[in-house]
Amino acid sequence: MADLEARVQALEAKVQELRDRNEIQELRFGYHIAVNEKKPEMIPDLFAENSEIDFAHLGKAQGKTNVAAFYRQALSDLVPFVKQFIHNHVITLTGNTGTGLSYLEAKPIFNGESFLVAARFDDEYVRENGRWKFRKMTLIPYFMVPLREGWAGENKIQMVRK
Repeated sequence: MADLEARVQALEAKVQELRDRNEIQELRFGYHIAVNEKKPEMIPDLFAENSEIDFAHLGKAQGKTNVAAFYRQALSDLVPFVKQFIHNHVITLTGNTGTGLSYLEAKPIFNGESFLVAARFDDEYVRENGRWKFRKMTLIPYFMVPLREGWAGENKIQMVRK
């Protein structure tokens, strides 16, 4: 009987891990839906109270209120069109926290010009009030270049706020 009890506990733990991974994937997908559909009102619910973002040269924000303000501006007319595509989402869990990385391919219009973007997201997740949230999101750009130029040149980061 003890063996059966141990097996049930192991199965329950595995099911919980799979649920957690699925919820974190849904969190990441929900983020890209909000960005792609230009719905900044969806963003705050995805982030923890003490969240932060670090988007390199594009800006940083700390605290849920400041993160929400960052996205209201970023998804305004500053970037009138953007579509993001996420690849290879890898998640590591440790209890009520976790980390993740995923690769980003994006197609924005910036300053009236089509851009090609490739980057990596490094995430920290936390379970807050029973739901997984972003604790920290870091963007590591590989290139952000005008479509007409491509990424073969030396200046691989050309998408900067003026």
